[in-house]
Amino acid sequence: MPTPPYEKSALSRRAFGGAVGAGAAAAVGVPAAEAGERPFRAAPRRSGRRPNILFILGDDLGWADLSSYGSPHIKTPHLDRLARQGVRFTDAYSGSATCSPTRFSLYTGRYPGRTKGGLAEPIADKSVGLAPTHPTLASLLKGAGYATALIGKWHCGYLPEYSPTKSGWDEFFGNFGGALEYYSKLGLAGEYDLFEGGVREGDAEYKDLRYYTRILTERASEYVGRDHGEKPWLLNLNFTTPHWPWIADGDEEQSAEIVRRIKAGEKGALQHRDGGSVEKYKELVEDLDRSVGEVLRALKKSGQERDTLVFFASDNGGERFSYNWPLSGNKGSLQEGGIRVPTIVRWPARLDGGQVSDEPVYTPDWTATLLEVAGARPDPAHPLDGTSLAPYLLRGERIAERELFWRVRGERALRRGDWKYYRGKDGKDHLYDLAEDRREQADRAASEPRLLAELRRAWERTDEELLPYPKP
Repeated sequence: MPTPPYEKSALSRRAFGGAVGAGAAAAVGVPAAEAGERPFRAAPRRSGRRPNILFILGDDLGWADLSSYGSPHIKTPHLDRLARQGVRFTDAYSGSATCSPTRFSLYTGRYPGRTKGGLAEPIADKSVGLAPTHPTLASLLKGAGYATALIGKWHCGYLPEYSPTKSGWDEFFGNFGGALEYYSKLGLAGEYDLFEGGVREGDAEYKDLRYYTRILTERASEYVGRDHGEKPWLLNLNFTTPHWPWIADGDEEQSAEIVRRIKAGEKGALQHRDGGSVEKYKELVEDLDRSVGEVLRALKKSGQERDTLVFFASDNGGERFSYNWPLSGNKGSLQEGGIRVPTIVRWPARLDGGQVSDEPVYTPDWTATLLEVAGARPDPAHPLDGTSLAPYLLRGERIAERELFWRVRGERALRRGDWKYYRGKDGKDHLYDLAEDRREQADRAASEPRLLAELRRAWERTDEELLPYPKP
């Protein structure tokens, strides 16, 4: 029987493209962090103890907003150095297209649609959140002997029902909502939203009116530099940068104007739709880069760098001023620009640096991976949807072909190998070969009807397992 035209050989075009090195990658818009970047290869002879885990998320950072991912105008030397010291992923995805559901997929290791709180895109009120009874990355690592902390944006529910300290994190310092004004700490409803502890409503507000990114950087630097004894630790460091409002460090007059509008009851003032610019966004991203660099310096000074797995990514695609080329779409969409995110992993004890991987991976995979390398077991009553990448990263084992699944209101997507099935809000099914068409402009639906039908059925089978969206 002849091979169907849509089936790939054992060495896919994507894998072949990675094998020819960084020069070819740059030619298709995925530049190397430096000229010496090489295709990923595991170093199975390396060994090390259970790692500390520093998991850093930017907020609404676009796929190509780092200079190591192709930005022509934003300079990110600290994150570029992290990439040179570790592994840079070109085909890494968020668990969803907006803040809350991606965080649900990270903390639970499951599709957002498996939990009621994960259906909110994103959470905007106190009606839903991450149930304290649900096992999380933090609670499972805590059960395996880890100290756990979350610093920064939570966005998985509000007090009094929901909090990181109710879901496995020993310590919490940060904001509960999806956005806040960087100086005043006022949230979307005009509420003050900076807390420490966060166990009971109103009992742990923390007053600090300095620029928020500075505060989070100080807190995180203190945590990673702390003497934890022999106990490994997990720190989820969730910056709000470069999420709107477009307030950079030093923009106190702009901050005061937004605060005035919020207090006057102007709806949407925090979204700052009448402000921002490409240059202001550049300031925000470069400040994020400096902040990450400061935390990494504190980690190195502590002597824990070798045995700490550092992960950096964005929670979803970029927004108004992001540079996503050559991808289409942005935050909120299941096109590549809404879910493909910059992703870097460094673990000196176990991974060689200066490498690039083009394996398709996404947020739930990292939950499974971190649990495995930490010696923690998933809860069998809440099976994971991600695949552990530890065999691939540490032993060089091939990742079996699988499907990456996404669902948001009005859109659906599924990736298998190089092929992506996508249905947007127009209700039409599309099919793209991402190895040849990252921009999703050459629709193969008409020429590959069998494959289109197969991937559509695969998406629908998974969708049937999930909770339905509540009616608007």
